Amino acid sequence: MKRTIILALFAMSLALNANAQDKEKKTVEVPQWINNIKLSGYGMLQYQGEDKEGAHSNSFKLRLARFILDGKIGDFDWRAQIQGTNAKGPAEPTVQLVDLYAEWRKFPEFKVRVGQFKRAFTFENPTHPITQGWRGYADVINRLSGFGDRAGEKSSGGRDIGIQLSGDILPNANGRKLFHYQVGLYNGEGVNRADKNNQKDIIGGIWVMPIQGVRIGAFGWHGSHGGMVTAEGDNENVPLNRYCLSAEYDKDQYTFRAEYIHSQGWGTGVVGNNVINYDLGDKADGWYVFGIVPIIKSKLHAKARYQTYRVSKAWDSSVNQIECGLNYFFTKNLELHLEYSHVNDRNLVAGKHNYNSVDMEFDFRF
Repeated sequence: MKRTIILALFAMSLALNANAQDKEKKTVEVPQWINNIKLSGYGMLQYQGEDKEGAHSNSFKLRLARFILDGKIGDFDWRAQIQGTNAKGPAEPTVQLVDLYAEWRKFPEFKVRVGQFKRAFTFENPTHPITQGWRGYADVINRLSGFGDRAGEKSSGGRDIGIQLSGDILPNANGRKLFHYQVGLYNGEGVNRADKNNQKDIIGGIWVMPIQGVRIGAFGWHGSHGGMVTAEGDNENVPLNRYCLSAEYDKDQYTFRAEYIHSQGWGTGVVGNNVINYDLGDKADGWYVFGIVPIIKSKLHAKARYQTYRVSKAWDSSVNQIECGLNYFFTKNLELHLEYSHVNDRNLVAGKHNYNSVDMEFDFRF
């Protein structure tokens, strides 16, 4: 009997010990930086139609899809963002890395960002495509801020590869910072491209925030484009100089913004092209002003925008647009945008300058 009890206790001891070892084997300590990784993203589905004379069109489109990884390692934040779009069509690559950077953020007064990210130029450029609230960024942002740029650079979503210093300083009595600065050194070639001429672009901006929700700023851009083909067929570096003046009020779901951009430097006028088009001249400018206001807070917003882009800094080369619409929020992560635009494009054949367009967009985030 005693022997039987001893054998039973010994068997139980072995079983408990084996079970404990199994549990110990299954316990894996995960590094903290992995726990800090966040996956997010969004999709933008679009319908567009226009009645341009001789070129009527209407189509459903997949405007944009992005998948984002954000993380934190010590005093560094990092981001990797991949974009898919049908901008070029299914026969060409439509997926690319748009963001890949790390930023040292130990001190809010002095942050350092390295990698591929938004250029330090204009208020609108770094605005989220959904939060921006329109069918697209203003023409002057697209043409003079590194999207489908006048200079011929391939569409880069306002991004480049480089290093940036930024910070918020001068706190008031309540601790709110009154002054922001940012300055960056970039290749000057857009996303996923090495420098062609070993000359870097310098871009910087400052703004003051005198009262809550208000920003008044100015930006400058000095750089060049390498490998530009002249009328003689030579490859040369072409200087590029731009400035921007900006003002914004953004508080309690009321958003008003206005920006003016001026550009000096020869361009091609065709995205992805490097042959200078001298007919465009070496100057361009443009501006926009818009307001978005809540009709029903967090549910329905009304909007209106006026914009002008002058490809040769002359009125006979201007594209002028008056736009209005509504944004409806099913939830904070699900939106429907409706928009009407009247366009006056003076680059078209005389008598055919004016046309209308409509846009409907269904956006979601996860």
